[in-house]
Amino acid sequence: MKCLKNLKTGDVIRVTDTQADNMAGSQWIFITKSEWKSVTRKTEKQEVEAVKKEETISEKALKRKKLKEKQRA
Repeated sequence: MKCLKNLKTGDVIRVTDTQADNMAGSQWIFITKSEWKSVTRKTEKQEVEAVKKEETISEKALKRKKLKEKQRA
């Protein structure tokens, strides 16, 4: 299996070796499998990262609040 990217539209596809050899040329170029994975699984990563950022911000806020309370006492 090979991964191809369309230069005009930016579409990324995964096809058989023989089909990829026929398609590769001026409009389609070979790309790495990791690039194909990042394009096809982009939405899942964004959701996970958003949740992590929210947790991190709230944790930092709690630590700051506790530190301020200690300084006041």
